[in-house]
Amino acid sequence: MRTPREHTLTRRSFLKRTAGATGAVMILRAGLARSFAANEKVSMGIIGAGGRGHANTNGVAAENIVALCDIDRDALNRALRAHPGARTYTDFREMLSREKRLDAVVVSTPDNTHAVASLTAMKKGLHCYCEKPLAHDVHEAREMARVAAEKNLATQMGTPVPGKESTIRMVEVLRAGVIGAVVEVHMWNDRPIWPQGFSRPPGQDPVPEHVDWDSWIGPAPMRPYKARWPEGHPVYNLPAQLKQAGTVYHPFVWRGWWDFGTGVLGDSGAHAWNAVWTGLELDAPSSVEVLDASGPMTEMFPLWSVVRFDFPARGKRPAMKFFWYDGTRIDAWKKPPRELLRGGRPGLNGTIIVGTKAILGRGHKAISDYEEVERTLPRPNLPPDEAMYGGWIKGITTGSKPLCPFTYAGPLTEALLLGNIALRLGRRIEWDPAALRITNCEEANQYLRRQYRKGWDL
Repeated sequence: MRTPREHTLTRRSFLKRTAGATGAVMILRAGLARSFAANEKVSMGIIGAGGRGHANTNGVAAENIVALCDIDRDALNRALRAHPGARTYTDFREMLSREKRLDAVVVSTPDNTHAVASLTAMKKGLHCYCEKPLAHDVHEAREMARVAAEKNLATQMGTPVPGKESTIRMVEVLRAGVIGAVVEVHMWNDRPIWPQGFSRPPGQDPVPEHVDWDSWIGPAPMRPYKARWPEGHPVYNLPAQLKQAGTVYHPFVWRGWWDFGTGVLGDSGAHAWNAVWTGLELDAPSSVEVLDASGPMTEMFPLWSVVRFDFPARGKRPAMKFFWYDGTRIDAWKKPPRELLRGGRPGLNGTIIVGTKAILGRGHKAISDYEEVERTLPRPNLPPDEAMYGGWIKGITTGSKPLCPFTYAGPLTEALLLGNIALRLGRRIEWDPAALRITNCEEANQYLRRQYRKGWDL
């Protein structure tokens, strides 16, 4: 029997094994699109400069920001004040057509334009950073990973989680086998922190002069602009912690609409799943089932949901169940069964991993097994964390591998988005990843690859 030390991963070996653990294709970059001189800056195009785009732009601000794009001219002007030499656009298609000297783009748009913007850029040979989740649809996630590998580009999905010491340590604990074979995972989340669960409000409002509504809609079906929910609408009865509760679409609350966002699974799962995804070497689920959800679901995601993912056996790991609970801010008991919680009061977010020898808990004070098990392993010799922006820039200039490339993020995103298809239908779906097809429900396959509005297709 191997000792815990023999199971322990260094950070370097962990990163090397990450893509292989998810079934992703590893491509060793034999060369760069162009060579970079020492201390030469990367020429960047920013697609989405407000919201997360503001943080992402700050993350690469030391580089050469040559072009800025945002559908909101107010956000665009704020970004321009920080980068006064940049050219500005409200349509990324125009930016990518006109700008001939870009090396890379940072994509921070609403989810429904992630793939269209990123794939357009990558097909031009541009390195790409894309905010999480990687894509809006399963087909898009598959294409994002394929094109990134085919073009041999430095890519990064916008999450720092894979490089965090806590993530790497959890991977070590899971792979050491000290809790036995994992048979169940329970993960709960406090989002949404935006409105969900309603039908589209009637009527329309004038589009603000600073908003390019056509570009905001992007590949989705056109709909009229609406600024606020009607007075007295139930949306105003939601918990006060929800942000922008009265706003309908822009900014921020697009996350709750099927046409524009990916709900809580896309928004938070892209972060929260990483340690378990890698530590248990998960890939595609065999089936996904909605166990409970607020309803009815028409054009928005439900206010809360409970979804079960079944993962087939892989290697020495048996088949396992993965339970996802969201909406704990809305309904305080959308959490794991009480017997797993050992009578304690769980926090708003957490994870319970059930092994044949022990149970690991995070985000729940009554479950201390994780700390106890973690102490049985030697402390890893981890070098300083390589920031997600710096690692991506280094990948562009030297050919090294970023922390969360699209070849890793693609399969992870596929699994999350299958959960959204099950939610949309309110039923169990069975998945054949090789055929890229849902086998037990023909109706479900239309949601693997949506119809794109003319002029916005891939």
